[in-house]
Amino acid sequence: MSTGIRDLEPKGLFSIFDDLVATPRGSKKEELARKYCLAWAKKNGFKARQDDAGNVAITVPATKGLEKAPGVIIQGHLDIVWEKTPETTINFETDPIPAWVDGDTIRTRGTTLGADNGIGVAAGMAAAIDPDCVHGPLELLLTVDEETGMGGAFGIAPDLLKGRIMLNLDSEEEGTLFVGCCGGGDSTVVFNTTRVDRPADTSAFKLAVSGLRGGHSGLEIHSGRGNSIRILARMATVLDASHPPMFCEIDGGTKRNAIPRDAHACVFIKNSQVRKFKTALKKLTARIKVELGQSDPGVCLSMTPVKCNCKAIAESEQIWKLLLALPHGPVVMSQAIPGLVETSTNMAQVTTGRTQVKVLCNSRSMIGSAMDAVRLTIKAAGELAGGQVKLTSAYPGWRPDMNSKVLKAARALWKERTGRDPNVTAIHAGLECGVIGERFPGMDMVSFGPEMHGVHSPEENLSIPSTRRFYDFLKALLKKLATD
Repeated sequence: MSTGIRDLEPKGLFSIFDDLVATPRGSKKEELARKYCLAWAKKNGFKARQDDAGNVAITVPATKGLEKAPGVIIQGHLDIVWEKTPETTINFETDPIPAWVDGDTIRTRGTTLGADNGIGVAAGMAAAIDPDCVHGPLELLLTVDEETGMGGAFGIAPDLLKGRIMLNLDSEEEGTLFVGCCGGGDSTVVFNTTRVDRPADTSAFKLAVSGLRGGHSGLEIHSGRGNSIRILARMATVLDASHPPMFCEIDGGTKRNAIPRDAHACVFIKNSQVRKFKTALKKLTARIKVELGQSDPGVCLSMTPVKCNCKAIAESEQIWKLLLALPHGPVVMSQAIPGLVETSTNMAQVTTGRTQVKVLCNSRSMIGSAMDAVRLTIKAAGELAGGQVKLTSAYPGWRPDMNSKVLKAARALWKERTGRDPNVTAIHAGLECGVIGERFPGMDMVSFGPEMHGVHSPEENLSIPSTRRFYDFLKALLKKLATD
């Protein structure tokens, strides 16, 4: 169990969240979380079923007298992003998340927290057994594999859901009602590599980038945070962009939907150029610190001698140049919603295998054709560099419906409770609403959640007061939808 979470109020909500924090549940490895939810349903006398994709649906009877009210689906995803700092020792597949209460905030020690989306799942489950929660017929839809391409949402059994009102609880800004999201898709550039003898008269060095903040590749893509892979390529080309040093290994980034925080490569530098390289790298480090002074003050560039007997990769030059050429960051801002990124792309990961080097990019857009255009750019760059490019099937976005009945109810309720209009907008991230709305036509949806920051990174944290207000708002909205 984590430190202090179970003692927080409301205990029904935070006890379930604490259980989830202690349950390993990475993407595609949600079995323990499924068992927990199914056992919870059985304990509380609710019918539950699991479809072939691994999604769990739990049927909760209406409050007495409200059996004929419109059915409402409360939806969240079970899986979390497993991210940690290099010095943190944890086995995500067996160990609980080291979460703790820090004043008004829940944090972790060097790992992601999993409030995305554990707090949404916990809120739905808590509302279902809260004696003070008045509601019509409820369905809890707990999906899997959201963080790695929304596999659960794509695989939802067509007969799993009855309701046509859905409250998605996978958002991170209190006071904001999300009514749209972007779609997304991955692009992977694959180099079939050839190993050759390392150049004569060279020494091996480990070039490394660390200390970056990273973060969610949708929600934080506009923040100007550094990309460790791009910085590593700048390090390698600091002396000669036309003929950078050969390498035997390069690795950076860990997740498709997280801005990469760390990267390293083992490179071979001519002995006659080592001193010049170190001098140039020192100057580059100073420039990078200025560039990222606000967003990543802890950025660190290092060059360390290493013993290495590995052969070099013949395609090193093409790969370095590709890492400099691939787009990263916001591509187009929305003209409809000021300040909202409409299209972006994240150069997320580079990995070295025995015979291949792979570069993974994750692109997002509110407009399908715009995302296609970005992925076409990545494909062209990859092929020009001599790689093979594989494009995954994209998942759809969620087009805003400003005439939505559930939006109208949520909007009015927020104004009634706070005296302020909520922020109604779309989110530059993938929500399962897009996929579910496509699979179940006519689904009326809105997404909201409590205040949390740093999701998909070890900085992830959750506001406790905001979570309380979010939970109270959820209960009030369920009552309003059932009784108005």
